[in-house]
Amino acid sequence: MTRARVPSLATRFVRYLPAPLLASGLVVVMALSTTLFAVLLYPLIAIKVIARHPALMRSMEQLLVVAAKAWIDVNSALLSLTQSTVWVVDGLEKLPGDGRYLVVVNHVTASDILVLQRVLNRRIPFLKFFLKSQLIWVPLLGPLWWALDFPFMKRHSREMLEKHPELRADDLETTRRRCARFRDHAVSILSFAEGTRFTTTKHDQQQSPYTHLLRPKVGGIAFVLDAMHGALDALVDVTLVYADPHPTLWRFLGGKIPKLTVDITVRPIPPTLGGGDYVGDAAYRAALQQWIGELWRNKDERIAAIRAT
Repeated sequence: MTRARVPSLATRFVRYLPAPLLASGLVVVMALSTTLFAVLLYPLIAIKVIARHPALMRSMEQLLVVAAKAWIDVNSALLSLTQSTVWVVDGLEKLPGDGRYLVVVNHVTASDILVLQRVLNRRIPFLKFFLKSQLIWVPLLGPLWWALDFPFMKRHSREMLEKHPELRADDLETTRRRCARFRDHAVSILSFAEGTRFTTTKHDQQQSPYTHLLRPKVGGIAFVLDAMHGALDALVDVTLVYADPHPTLWRFLGGKIPKLTVDITVRPIPPTLGGGDYVGDAAYRAALQQWIGELWRNKDERIAAIRAT
């Protein structure tokens, strides 16, 4: 288990700033660092687009990942400098290093990505997660996500899928095509299984059987398992617990979260669940739902135990 180090005098001075000023300052500095890294990386993106030789394209991808890890290091250093939040990280020493992993996390607030990047950067392969296809047009970041091989997907509403069920097959094919690139090299595929951030309103609307979690969307996990076709080495189960009744990105950046717990457990993926037809095979669907349901019950109990202490 690891905890935050004792802050320096300079760090203590920064943390005395009013929360709105501190959060605003962090947003500005992170935006500037992102812009700088993007400007430096765009030549590599151009080479990747123009290059026709697979070895050259792969080299550019590796350089982009190295630079992205450095960018995460900068953001993590800024958080260390400005925050008084006590970070409690349990299970970090058990992470297996290089390999191909599915990282499953409960979704609490918009700061979850910053937390995961800080804790997992350089501990496991670079995190990649599915993005809405519209995000490829985000200035600066969209092309970077594309160059880093983040999978872009069209997310259809339930009403649209009911009218056009063939779109579900399109989503699966897109997932297979994107994940096929990950089978031959180390990667960590991040999944917020709940599909949305936790709120009590959503919890009540879903009639969730869990106290601290929304219902997991097993279909998304099934798509990744099927697309990787048994190539995943393990599941990295991460549980986030903020010691704050209403955590938000703004409160997080403003240093208003007194304590943050990151609980990590590495779990084997049952060989029988490494890939299958989730839509057409009722037995496989039931087995996968049972496995994820048990995983979610354990996570719910773990959150309760952490909050009790």
